[in-house]
Order: sequence, then structure tokens, then C-alpha cells
Amino acid sequence: HFVYQFKSACYFTNGTQRIRLVSRNIYNREEFMRFDSDVGEFRAVTELGRPDVEYWNKQYLEQKRAAVDTVCRHNYEGPETHTSLRRFEQPNIVISLSRTEALNHHNTLVCSVTDFYPAKIKVRWFRNGQEETVGVSSTQLIRNGDWTFQVLVMLEMTPRRGEVYTCHVEHPCLKSPITVEW
Repeated sequence: HFVYQFKSACYFTNGTQRIRLVSRNIYNREEFMRFDSDVGEFRAVTELGRPDVEYWNKQYLEQKRAAVDTVCRHNYEGPETHTSLRRFEQPNIVISLSRTEALNHHNTLVCSVTDFYPAKIKVRWFRNGQEETVGVSSTQLIRNGDWTFQVLVMLEMTPRRGEVYTCHVEHPCLKSPITVEW
């Protein structure tokens, strides 16, 4: 068995004012050939790379030199526009009762807020339009493994006929808060 790897990296100085492209050819964890746009050609790093350098410089040199513009400059994103900073995933909100009980029995309402990004979120409980602060507890922010998050916010309560409970969620991707009633 053998492993052949090809790795390229674009290095930016002052935005796109100065761009350097470095491409590495690696065989079984040993780099054997490299293109560095500052050097302007493919160079052997080890003896293994010597036979390939002449061929690559004849066949791919102009394409590789152009990659500074066609790949690096074309795909440039400054730190303020990095993809993860622009990503927004709207939260999904579901209210459930922890136990199925009759009215007038102590219970817990659970507001499940899932699949949101970024992590910043504010979840509050309201009863008949008034914010509830006593009996409210929350899990820590839970990472889903796909860059999104979830959180459970619980409200200890005793349901009574005619009362309206509302889970109120504020998140950067929402123009206005989402409210879900129970």
C-alpha cells in the first residue's frame, strides 16, 4: 500500500495585495516535489522528485503560475467575510410537556430549540404575557456535530385552564423573535 497526497495552500498578505501559492506533492508522508509561486517553478524536495520536476515544469508550469489568480485570488475571503461568520441557521422550536398529567398537577414545560447557528441565542418563558423567571432552568448549549447547536429551556409550572405559556426565542438570524405558544 502507498499514499499519494497533494496539498496546496494560498497565503495572503494585506488582503490580496500579495499572494503566495505553495503546492506540495507527498508520497508515503514524504514531500518529494513542491511548487512555490515565489520561486516560480516546480522543485524537487528529495531524490524521488527529481524525475518528475522536468515533466511538471514543461506540462503544468503556466497553469500553476496562473493558479495564484484563478484559484487563490478567485476564492479569497477576508476575515470579515469568512464563511462561518456569514452562516445563519434559523432555530426550530418545539414545546412539550415532560409528563402527561391532568390540569392542576405540577409539571415541566420543555422548550426545545434546535439546529441553530451561530451559538448566540436567548430563550425566555412567558405566562399570560408576563416573563417567568422562577422555576426556569436550561441545559448548557449542546453541539450537534454539524456546527449547529441546541438548547432545552424548562419551566416548572402547574397548568391551569385558560393560561397561555409562550417560549420566546431571539437569535441573530431572526428579524424578530419567534414565539411558540402552549
